Amino acid sequence: MIPASGNLSPDELHKAVAAGEIDTVIVAFTDMQGRLVGKRVSARLFLEDTMHHGAECCNYLLAVDVELNTVDGYALTSWESGYGDMAMIPDLGTLRRTPWLPGTALVIADLVTAADHTPIGVSPRAILRAQVDRLAQHDLVPYVGTELEFIVFEDDYRSAWKNGYRDLTPATDYNVDYALQGSTRMEPLLRDIRNSMDAAGMYCEGVKGECNFGQQEIAFRYAEAIDTCDNHSIYKSGSKEIAAAHGKSLTFMAKFNEREGNSCHVHTSLRNSAGDPVFSDPSAPDGMSPMFRSYIAGQLQAMREFALLFAPNINSYKRFVDGSFAPTAVAWGHDNRSCALRVVGKGHAMRVENRVPGGDVNQYLAVAGMLAAGLNGIEQGLELGDPLTGNAYEADIERVPTTLRDAADLFERSELARATFGDEVVNHYVHAARTEVAAFDSAVTDWERVRGFERL
Repeated sequence: MIPASGNLSPDELHKAVAAGEIDTVIVAFTDMQGRLVGKRVSARLFLEDTMHHGAECCNYLLAVDVELNTVDGYALTSWESGYGDMAMIPDLGTLRRTPWLPGTALVIADLVTAADHTPIGVSPRAILRAQVDRLAQHDLVPYVGTELEFIVFEDDYRSAWKNGYRDLTPATDYNVDYALQGSTRMEPLLRDIRNSMDAAGMYCEGVKGECNFGQQEIAFRYAEAIDTCDNHSIYKSGSKEIAAAHGKSLTFMAKFNEREGNSCHVHTSLRNSAGDPVFSDPSAPDGMSPMFRSYIAGQLQAMREFALLFAPNINSYKRFVDGSFAPTAVAWGHDNRSCALRVVGKGHAMRVENRVPGGDVNQYLAVAGMLAAGLNGIEQGLELGDPLTGNAYEADIERVPTTLRDAADLFERSELARATFGDEVVNHYVHAARTEVAAFDSAVTDWERVRGFERL
C-alpha cells in the first residue's frame, strides 16, 4: 500500500511546529450523530501537555440532539450529576496533517471520565473497539470499507441555510452515474477533496458520478475497522469544509429529495492475525468458508433488531423504497443489489456488503453492529440458507424496518443487543432515537402546509 504520508509521529509534529508549519492541533472524537466534535488547542500546549494527559470537554457532547441541545433522560449526564467533564485522550496513531486547514494537525481521541479515566462505554469508538476486541479473542481481524455518497450544490452553506434548504442548485442538471463529462464541472472540488484526503494520510481510490443530480461517491481503500471508521469521520467533516472553501455545499443526508438517496454501503471481511483470509474457501460451495456462511447468517438474524445502528435518523428510512437500489428485504445474494447483503469478491477480497446504511450513518455504530452480528453467527454456528436469486424487492420475506420508531422498539427489546452491547449502550441510543421521534412528531412540515393551507 502507498505510505500514509499525511500521518505524523510526535517527533514529526515537534519538527513541524518548530518550523512554523503547524500551530494548531484539533483534538476530536465522533459523537452519537457521527460528527467530529472537539476543540482546537495550540500546538505548543498539545506537545507540552495535551498529548500526554488529554483535553477536557463536557460529557453532554454524548447526550445532545442534532442541534446540540442538551437532552434529559440520559444516565450519562444530567443537571443532577452536574454535567461534568470527560477527557479526550489522543490516539497518537491517528495524528495527521489536515491540508485543507492551514497550519493545522488533527488527532482522534478516546473518551474517558475526567475523574478516574474510566472509558466512556457509550462513545461510538468504544462500542466498535469492544467488538474488535471480541474478534481478537478468536484470532480474527476485521477489515472494512465504506462507500459514502453525497450530493453537491452550487449554493454555499450559509445561503442554503438562509433559504431553508429550498430551491438549491445541484451541481449537475441530470443523472451523471459513471458519466465522466457530466462530472467534470465538479472536478475542481472533487480533486481537491481527493488530494487533500490523500495528504491527510488516507488512500483515495477514485470517484464516480451517481444517479441523483450532483451526486458523487469518493471511495477509499479498505483498512482495519477502527482505522476505516476514523478516516470516514475525517473525510466526512473535511469534505464539507473543502466544499465551503469552494463556495459550494454538499450533503450526506440519506434522502435529500424524492430521487435516489445517499447510501453508505459497508463492506466487511475477516482475516486471521497472520493476515490470511478466513471467508474464502475455494473447495467449499460458492467459494465461501463455513465461517463466512455463519457470519452472514448472523447478520441476517440481527438485521431487523440492529437496524437502529444502520439507520439512526428519521430521514434514514425514506431511502427504503422498492426498486431504488436501497434494500427493503432482509436477504443475501451473490452480487445481487436488490438484497440487503451482497456477497462479492474472492480470496482476500471475498466480503459481504451491507447495503442498508445511508450517508447519515454513524459508521462506528454500524460496523460494530455488523461485526457483533457476524460474530454471534460464528459463535452459534448458524446455518446460512440459499442465496436469493432474482428480485428481492418482490420476495415474500422479512423487511427492513420502515421507521425510526419501529427500529428503536426492536433494538430496545433485542436480547442479542443487550447481551452484546450491554444495557447502558442500548438504553442510551434508544433514548437518542426517541428524542428524534418526539422532535419530528411535534414539527409542522412544509409538506403539511402545502397540502393543508388552502385545500383542507
